Amino acid sequence: MLENINTPQNLRALPLEQLTPLADELRHFIVSTLATHPGHLASSLGTVELTLALHYVFNTPDDRLIWDVGHQSYAHKIITGRRDAFDTIRTYGGISGFPKRSESPYDAFGTGHSSTSISAALGMATASKLQGNTTRQHIAVIGDGALTGGEAFEALNNAGTSKANMLVVLNDNGISIDKAVGGLDGYLTEITASKHYNRLKDEVWNRLGGNRQGARSHSRSRSFFQKLTFTAKTALLGGSNLFESLGIRYFGPIDGHDLPHLVAMLEKLRQLPGPKLLHVITVKGKGMPTAEQDPVVYHAPGLYNADTGRQINNGKPAQTIKYQEVFGRTIVELAEANQAIVGITPAMPTGCSLNIMMEAMPDRAFDVGIAEQHAVTFAAGLAAQGMVPFCNIYSSFAQRAYDQIIHDVALQRLPVVMCLDRAGIVGEDGPTHHGAFDIAALRPIPNLTIAAPMNEHELRNMMYTAQLPDGGAWVIRYPRGNGVLGQWHNQFETLEVGRGRCVRPGTDMAVLALGHSGNDALAAAEQLQQQGLSVAVYDMRFAKPIDTQLLDQVAALPYQRIVTVEDGVLCGGFGTAVLEYMAQSHPESVHRIVRLGLPDDFVTHGPVATLKRDCKIDSAAIAAALTR
Repeated sequence: MLENINTPQNLRALPLEQLTPLADELRHFIVSTLATHPGHLASSLGTVELTLALHYVFNTPDDRLIWDVGHQSYAHKIITGRRDAFDTIRTYGGISGFPKRSESPYDAFGTGHSSTSISAALGMATASKLQGNTTRQHIAVIGDGALTGGEAFEALNNAGTSKANMLVVLNDNGISIDKAVGGLDGYLTEITASKHYNRLKDEVWNRLGGNRQGARSHSRSRSFFQKLTFTAKTALLGGSNLFESLGIRYFGPIDGHDLPHLVAMLEKLRQLPGPKLLHVITVKGKGMPTAEQDPVVYHAPGLYNADTGRQINNGKPAQTIKYQEVFGRTIVELAEANQAIVGITPAMPTGCSLNIMMEAMPDRAFDVGIAEQHAVTFAAGLAAQGMVPFCNIYSSFAQRAYDQIIHDVALQRLPVVMCLDRAGIVGEDGPTHHGAFDIAALRPIPNLTIAAPMNEHELRNMMYTAQLPDGGAWVIRYPRGNGVLGQWHNQFETLEVGRGRCVRPGTDMAVLALGHSGNDALAAAEQLQQQGLSVAVYDMRFAKPIDTQLLDQVAALPYQRIVTVEDGVLCGGFGTAVLEYMAQSHPESVHRIVRLGLPDDFVTHGPVATLKRDCKIDSAAIAAALTR
């Protein structure tokens, strides 16, 4: 049946009773395809029925459907004309793993980061009203994890007074990537678990005709049902419903895998004007036992056996460990010696390896939910009381906390250590996740030390140095993936802030590298040595303060060419800092400088090595820049 569904129009031509077998077929297609073409699995398995119901009831793409975040949108992509291309998802030149406006008219809004859908839907609903379109529907599908993001609450607060024609579908599965945390999770659980309320709701629903009423339910019955359930919510849940208090009519919770009930409820809500919220309970990983049992691992499991669900590792055992694991083990080691150290992450404990500290020191490691702004100011509050917080945020997510880094940390000179994971090119997640902008964005901020390790030992030494007394505010950026050293554990060494090092002497040319890019510079130098060229490689370590003494030495040497290389944007980045200093202090050297970095564009998705090649920051590009 699935092969005949190329658009939602085909879907809407089916009788309702065929949707459930179609859901089974769609779920099987996702499982079998992602087994050999890795992507985000468990989230999309949980939204198969919801996807079908939404497209069945609403007139997409004229009705605007926004997925928050794209992890849960794979079924949506398949039934909106991308089934034949689905095996290219997240591959170089293939379709994106997230909704992308340029990819399909059915992708109403690009959503790679969480908590944005309600704001976007409200904006679209307001625009439709101003343009005189009173029939268009606007639907935001947001996960319970994404609802912990502050922007989602800001949007709900605004939507409640707007009278906008919009529906928020709360996909509640108790988990985002890691287990959902915080008071909101407890509140949703209380709603879900209230047997008295749910028994009364179901009884009233059935007495009013239940699913049999369809879209033409009598308005008086519908009004009575709404008033009665609101009274029940207030009485049985111990006070006013949160969403109702904000002016948003609340419905649910309902089973997100019961297609007839979903369709009937959505038909009713489509007729109801104003902002409303449907609370849907789903199972992340639905239909695949291994994914249901371990939705954290099966959020993005890599290769697996489609029949058994067991993960497959066809590669050789890694000779090095990930930078993320080095961070996780090092912070525990530091915290054992320094009782002031605490760890913070906004909802990514497994991804950033803070889960290691959470297991070893549960009272000193905090997952604050998808709330980057709060994470940074929470860290600042801890620092103001004498603690030494390590706040680990993915580089592209830290963009959300820019004001807090400036106002709450740097301005107040508080000793917060910002560890920016996933700095530089991250691979298949693409432009929403590449850590491209952190150096350029943070370099103008006073009172910040910005460092980037070339290898695992350097990361450990930077973390050690940052937590020493009077260390001030630090940013340590490092890439996704494995380091380069067979033995990652070293004795800690105190680094002199703002001092780089020469890691390979040379006489003909020089490379000034920041962070992990220094390894590509070493490889380029090795290549050119085979051609009889002597290339010096400097690991600059710090983007701020930059090592001006080392730059003075480089300027004084007769290098034919000086190449800077970084895995961040060229505009305003590390290379710009070098050029600024040289232009001021050694203008005669400026003509020798060539800068390599990410372009003034959004880098697509694909393998890291391929993207580095395209961006001309790999070893071959460095060698070419030195000799051209």
